[in-house]
Amino acid sequence: MSEYTINSLKEALRHSPNNQPLRLLLADTLLAMNRLEEAESEYTIILKSQDDIKAKKGLAKVFFQKGNYSACNVILEQIIEDGQQDLDILTLYAKGLIKENAIGKAIEIYQKALTIDPDYFDEELDSQLRVKGYQQENEEPELTDNRFLQKPTINFADVGGMEAVKKEIELKIIKPLMHPNLYKAYGKKIGGGILLYGPPGCGKTYLAKATAGQVNARFISIGLNDILDMWIGNSEKNLHEIFELARHNAPCVLFVDEIDALGASRSDMKHSAGRHLINQFLQELDGINSSNEGVLILGATNTPWNLDPAFRRPGRFDRIIFVPPPDAVTREAILRLKLNNKPTSHIDYSQLAKKTDHYSGADIDAIIDIAIELKLESSFADGVPKPIDTQDILNAIKKHKPSTQEWFMTAKNFALFANDTGLYDEVLNYLKIKK
Repeated sequence: MSEYTINSLKEALRHSPNNQPLRLLLADTLLAMNRLEEAESEYTIILKSQDDIKAKKGLAKVFFQKGNYSACNVILEQIIEDGQQDLDILTLYAKGLIKENAIGKAIEIYQKALTIDPDYFDEELDSQLRVKGYQQENEEPELTDNRFLQKPTINFADVGGMEAVKKEIELKIIKPLMHPNLYKAYGKKIGGGILLYGPPGCGKTYLAKATAGQVNARFISIGLNDILDMWIGNSEKNLHEIFELARHNAPCVLFVDEIDALGASRSDMKHSAGRHLINQFLQELDGINSSNEGVLILGATNTPWNLDPAFRRPGRFDRIIFVPPPDAVTREAILRLKLNNKPTSHIDYSQLAKKTDHYSGADIDAIIDIAIELKLESSFADGVPKPIDTQDILNAIKKHKPSTQEWFMTAKNFALFANDTGLYDEVLNYLKIKK
């Protein structure tokens, strides 16, 4: 394809603007040359005058390549509902669903493609959707599930600040893996659990992934709220399979986000199914039927006071670490990272870091979004992007207060009046309150 081809097609269209096959050829050619905006424009012109499957398919591909997966999937879903189910459409739809994390639906669509052609194979879909199960009855199971299993590319060097937290994790997780014989000599197992708690949006998930990268381990991240919806009627079995996945890929960091969704006090559970699931989780933590050697379990919660005390017994989550909002140095690093590759002018990062005390990483994202929206309004007039400056961010800070304040109000009460074990001493230290 060349610029000459494009110009020739455009010239032909000037003489025959209603020639839809010619316009479709131009759109397909632009798509092949990755000129996505122009291709989108041509496909849209076609679809305004007629319902053309090829134009819809081309437009869906444009949206997929632009990262607008929602728009891509809406178009493909309509095509499929209209009875068009060729392999190309089903494959693109499955990939679009994966991008939106609709794994169950993606599996369904991939299976539909396989019913059309049992010999069909797509390496990307197969690697992300197919779960290898048990071989013969007496053979060892080959457990791989790329929906959960990851190999992180980040480590502690990528985590700004949090030195006290990293030191705790190093003692509990990293040192045992570096000196296994020393720990075995004292009869200590390599593994166990750490519970990370603190206000939302302060990087608990990122820290867990960096921990896995630091020890070159596999990483499994599960969010209990989402998974519980998927496991109705089969929760205990699937929870066991997640732990088995971690055990068969040791050393492995198993990260359980929003663990309070699972670990609420058993006495508060109205349904027996909830109690059974908690008991199953405690059994998996204890490694009653299988060894957890080399499985490093990290849990994250915003509300540690809601956790069943059984979770905090020795051998389970016996280290509980407070993850505070980022300090000034870290906030400055986050601001620099988030504003990178955006039009900026005269940014005083040090001043902004001081003005965002108690702001979480998510809060910093929010104030930058507010500043961008304000700049977009002033850029619509002439279509020229206006650079973001220090004052723009300061104005955004006035519009968005730190979301951590509400959390600290609740945590402060527990730290002052329900802290017999000293669990929340770090909260008091952060708030500079003397016991």
